[in-house]
Amino acid sequence: MSEIYTIIIVILAILAVSGLFVGVTNDAVNFLNSAIGSRAASMRMILLVASVGILVGVVTSSGMMEVARNGMFNPGLFTFHEVMMLYLGVMFANIILLDLYNSWGLPTSTTVSLVFCLLGAAIAVTVYKITGSADAGHEMGEYINTSRALGIVSAILLSVVIAFTCGTAVMYVSRLIFSFRYTRVFSRFGAFWCGASLTAIVYFALFKGLRNILEGHDFIRLVDSHLPLALTICWAVCSLLLLAVQKLKINILRVTILAGTFALALAFAGNDLVNFIGVPVAGFDAYHIAREAGTTDLLMEGLNENVPANFLVLLGAGLIMILTLWTSKKAMHVTETEISLSSQRDEAEQQYGSSFISRTIVRAALGINAGIERVVPRRVREAIGRRFEYEDVEHSGAPYDMIRATVNLTTSALLISIATSLKLPLSTTYVCFMVAMGSSLADRAWGRESAVYRISGVMTVVAGWFITALGGFLIAFVVGLVLIYGGTVAFAVVTLLSGWMLVRSNLRRKPSAKGEQAHKPQTADDIIRSLTEEVGRTMESATRIYDRTLIAVFKENRKVLREMVKESNDLFYQSRERKYTLLPTLRKLQSGDVDTAHYYVQVVDYLNEMTKALMHITRPAFEHIDNNHEGLSREQTEDLMHINDEVESIYRHINLMLRTGDFTDIDMVLELRDRLFESIAEAIKSELTRINAGRSGTKASMLYLTILNETKSMVLQSRNLLKSQRYFLDHKGQTTDWLSLTK
Repeated sequence: MSEIYTIIIVILAILAVSGLFVGVTNDAVNFLNSAIGSRAASMRMILLVASVGILVGVVTSSGMMEVARNGMFNPGLFTFHEVMMLYLGVMFANIILLDLYNSWGLPTSTTVSLVFCLLGAAIAVTVYKITGSADAGHEMGEYINTSRALGIVSAILLSVVIAFTCGTAVMYVSRLIFSFRYTRVFSRFGAFWCGASLTAIVYFALFKGLRNILEGHDFIRLVDSHLPLALTICWAVCSLLLLAVQKLKINILRVTILAGTFALALAFAGNDLVNFIGVPVAGFDAYHIAREAGTTDLLMEGLNENVPANFLVLLGAGLIMILTLWTSKKAMHVTETEISLSSQRDEAEQQYGSSFISRTIVRAALGINAGIERVVPRRVREAIGRRFEYEDVEHSGAPYDMIRATVNLTTSALLISIATSLKLPLSTTYVCFMVAMGSSLADRAWGRESAVYRISGVMTVVAGWFITALGGFLIAFVVGLVLIYGGTVAFAVVTLLSGWMLVRSNLRRKPSAKGEQAHKPQTADDIIRSLTEEVGRTMESATRIYDRTLIAVFKENRKVLREMVKESNDLFYQSRERKYTLLPTLRKLQSGDVDTAHYYVQVVDYLNEMTKALMHITRPAFEHIDNNHEGLSREQTEDLMHINDEVESIYRHINLMLRTGDFTDIDMVLELRDRLFESIAEAIKSELTRINAGRSGTKASMLYLTILNETKSMVLQSRNLLKSQRYFLDHKGQTTDWLSLTK
């Protein structure tokens, strides 16, 4: 056999390791989120429990790789060479797609990704066979198993609707029973409630996590034939055990959550392993078959036989998965997405914007709620409302409490178990995510302050699931065509390009993310230092942007204006982010220091207004030049040059005071500001005279007046900002220690 196929096997092995890394990074959200979101244990303990679950899952898995071997195509109609190109296309596309989702922090289904990558690559190779051979003798439908892809699409729809509905209903009933102040009620009935949860988790572990090794076992058949009785006995046993544990002053909610985390990790490792190593293992089996036959033209009928994977391969895969779980930062990024969308606190910054659909949904929900309030008696509404009054009785500061975490795990486990036993196509990832979203809705975590943004976030994630299918199919189809038609050269190019993309995505420095984390204020002094540095940077940037914008307008330089629009937008959004995180930040300041908090609010507000005014200068300026309107006249240019000189003088003094912390010349800035306002008033009068005399074009006059008015607003807010910054620092006694703060 050619050495190129040996190289391909090595590449597939490397891709298998990469596939484990990106796959676990995305799927970890399924079994980690409930424990992390409720802070049921330390991160080390949560990862340890999940690691044990993964290890047990992989070593008890039968390792059947039929999905990769023959699930989406008929290997008996493809030669060894065609199958190897198909598998390469699948792995390259699958890893690139999942890595993109990890970078975006979006959870998706590795099963969907694998299936549609297989479909895309298989169709690419089929096109090659049909078009390259006049006597292919088969139609497209004989090569491809499209029914599996349709089953996955139906799984998406079923998962979204069923999981969201069940999560909402179970959480609503659970909260009615226990409320947020659940301590007293839980001490009486908690063991029975957690017993039911543990029963669902055990049932899930047996029928989903250990299905491959227990299927057909006498015990499983006995349970199936007497399911209601078996579940009742399990519930009674679990309740009694938990009651005994509760008597020992051990929090049984933590026990239940960690047990659910273990079960989900077990099922994930045992059943989703094929998504990560199935294709490379199938490729190695194809290589072994072709090597024994001594030809690469052999049809791969042997792949129709379902052969369990080598135990050592499974064990190695499990160890890599555990290592990834402990070291991957992107896994935590994906986890943060779900936690942020389901958090009980809604004053934090929302990472998703508003959309027409989300606003419409919220309005419709408010209308329905108003209708229900007219029907339900007031006393009933007030009684129910008291059950949903949020209180952090655990005093953990967690995004949500352990009652909801238990509901998430229990409902997810129960739905997946039932679907598995009934052979219904439900996606594990989609079930876990939508149950969490439904429970957060029922728990009234989606308040009016954040509902629009969270709905937009959920819609983004759900839309991403369909994009996973389409994107996986298209990427694999294109890569498959390139590999099958391009030969060795295409193989080398695609390998190097994919490797470069992965290295660039995972090893490059990310200044923005790390910088935000590094400068994230934690204490009052950190907050002061962070704000002080941001004010100084923003003012210096604003000075430069304003000057370059006016010069670019004079010279009609569209390229520079586009850059200034981007930079001014960045400044504005940075200041707006700080404004949106106002409440959490104020809580970190000393609770009794009202004056400091007051000045902090003023500084943030003036900073936001100043950057907004700057943005309202750069955008119209760019649009004017970009639309090829007539430039400013000589008189308008001379007036603005004079205004620019005065603005530059004001900002030079402001920046000097901000750098040194010496505000003794603040009255001089006030005088310069008043002088500038007089100049702006004179410039406006001159322009009105030119307009009346017909010596100024409409578009140019509008831009000219816009720049003057926004300049006035920008300087006004800058001076107010300087004044508040002085009060802010003076009150904290920081003025004399300015240099130590900025070092």
